[in-house]
Amino acid sequence: MVAPTVVASTQVAPTVATEALADIESGTTVRDVDVQPAGFTTAMIEVTKVDGTVCELCMWLADTGDERGQGLKGVTSLGAPEGMAFVWDEPTTGSFFMFQTVTPLSIAWFDAPLARAGGALVSTADMEPCVSENSTDCERFSAGGDYVLAIEVFQGDLASIGITAGSTARLLPETEATNCPLG
Repeated sequence: MVAPTVVASTQVAPTVATEALADIESGTTVRDVDVQPAGFTTAMIEVTKVDGTVCELCMWLADTGDERGQGLKGVTSLGAPEGMAFVWDEPTTGSFFMFQTVTPLSIAWFDAPLARAGGALVSTADMEPCVSENSTDCERFSAGGDYVLAIEVFQGDLASIGITAGSTARLLPETEATNCPLG
């Protein structure tokens, strides 16, 4: 069994300095400032909807400890990708938190895929930014069981990409690229 760890959109230096966000003109919403993930590649995620419809989505890929720690911290725009896929080689139970993450997010956790099928949806959560200056004050969000894939999107966007109760998802092999092939 893997020991629980905290992974998040927030454990490494932010993509954009939080001081820069403080300088945003009054009346401008966070999503009006175009800060995209930096230093990530993309990959294709296959989502199978409950009705059997299969769609391929381009996602930012976080598959190392540093990338998973950085996540969507400071990000206000996803660009062409639909969200970020956090991938592990072995099942994990780590929790996510929103320290220095400025955009509300929704997350979906998926268990290990069986053969060529996608992993089953374990659980989902809506996560609000943590405005505390201390990460230990931030709420932790945990899956309802072990998972190998977590997908973060802007809050409320899971259903629009086919992620609902009964859906499955998996990373498509050999799809890692510098940019989304879609476009």
